[in-house]
Amino acid sequence: MENKRPVKITETILRDAHQSLIATRMTTDEILGAVEMLDNVGFNALEAWGGATFDSCLRFLNEDPWERLRKIKAKAKKTPIQMLFRGQNILGYRHYADDVVEYFVQKSIANGVDIIRIFDALNDVRNLKTAINAAIKEKGHVQAAISYTISPVHNNASFVELAKQLESMGANSICIKDMAGLLTPYNAYELVTAMKKAVKIPIELHTHYTSGVASMTYLKAIEAGVDIVDCAMSPFAMGTSQPPTESLVATLKDTPYDTGLDLGLLSDIADYFRPIREKYIKEGVLNPKSLAVDVNTLKYQVPGGMLSNLISQLKQLGAEDKFQEVLKEVPRVREDAGFPPLVTPTSQIVGSQAVFNVVLGERYKNVTKEFRGLVKGEYGKTPVEIKPEFVKRIIGDEKRITKRPADDIPNELDRFRSEIKEYIEQDEDVLSYALFGQVAVKYFKFRQAGRLGLDPELANAGDKVSPM
Repeated sequence: MENKRPVKITETILRDAHQSLIATRMTTDEILGAVEMLDNVGFNALEAWGGATFDSCLRFLNEDPWERLRKIKAKAKKTPIQMLFRGQNILGYRHYADDVVEYFVQKSIANGVDIIRIFDALNDVRNLKTAINAAIKEKGHVQAAISYTISPVHNNASFVELAKQLESMGANSICIKDMAGLLTPYNAYELVTAMKKAVKIPIELHTHYTSGVASMTYLKAIEAGVDIVDCAMSPFAMGTSQPPTESLVATLKDTPYDTGLDLGLLSDIADYFRPIREKYIKEGVLNPKSLAVDVNTLKYQVPGGMLSNLISQLKQLGAEDKFQEVLKEVPRVREDAGFPPLVTPTSQIVGSQAVFNVVLGERYKNVTKEFRGLVKGEYGKTPVEIKPEFVKRIIGDEKRITKRPADDIPNELDRFRSEIKEYIEQDEDVLSYALFGQVAVKYFKFRQAGRLGLDPELANAGDKVSPM
């Protein structure tokens, strides 16, 4: 076979696949039953941690996320373990002090993470610096991610420049992170071609099936020279998840891109996960809507999860008839706010503001705390400068933050340690508390009750807020 260029696959079933389809509810026991089989496939990596897995373990499953990581690592002896890390936000919903970020990276790698995929919602590289440097120091593989989006100010040339910048910061590989399924096949071909010329490190492509084009996008990216793609085993693929692993392996078989992965073994793994999928369908956790193709994603550049959020917000306000108006308002709010990519948390911030603008019949009559924070600079630098008159309208005479937001956050670890000293059973507990506060404390009480032989359920009332 001429010019053999095997494509590598990162398998997402242990993290993003079930985060996308069943709100990250797969338990550690369900995961552990498949790890040895997955480890024997020959994947580039198993994405098994980070994202919302941490929150979900503590909040819904009464599990220790650190223990989950250690158990997975003990069974995966050959395949690198990968996690998703939100830059200065870590896995939480605000910026944390550098000492927390550094310690989290250190403990993640010590407990079994090999590859850390680090991204920032605004693509503000200042918010990636601390995490990247910490991962380099701990000898982890740094995969710096670019949040892909479409807007009048985003184009392939700007993403290629960002890739060069991330390579110069010490990244070992680059991920084009298309969280909303916006990257179309021929555009993927052009972007990957340009990026391969500009950087020497491997390029990985991550997308979601939301708009229905993901498998075709992967094929064109592979033809352009992408090194790795993210797929999910078929029982938890498609819809708002990733393209199916087995289908891509079959497609590339006996071509120069042949993955060399064994379809028979993949079929056995799919057989393992199928009853688990059925269980979540029966429980009503896997909503059939999550599996539908929604081409409006491309029209409005709104991720699938954001669309369902908008619908539920309007339902609560008794204003479902305003849905089309809100969809048209989202791009206008996004433009006012400097064209942020729509990914957690910016998708929720822009979406909620658009809802208020339409429902109240007057734009920016009521401004959310988070939108004010975005305009003020609390989340970092937006892709384009926000117009001064708009800034004044939203935050008045308040001073804008123009430096890296975390520069103003003093060290936090010692304070967190002293606040939960009665519950600490392992060094990592301080990090669970730093990110999730009272949700972590509820879990610590549950764990303590179990150790004392008390009924753990009495110690933990359970928090029903869903992680995003």
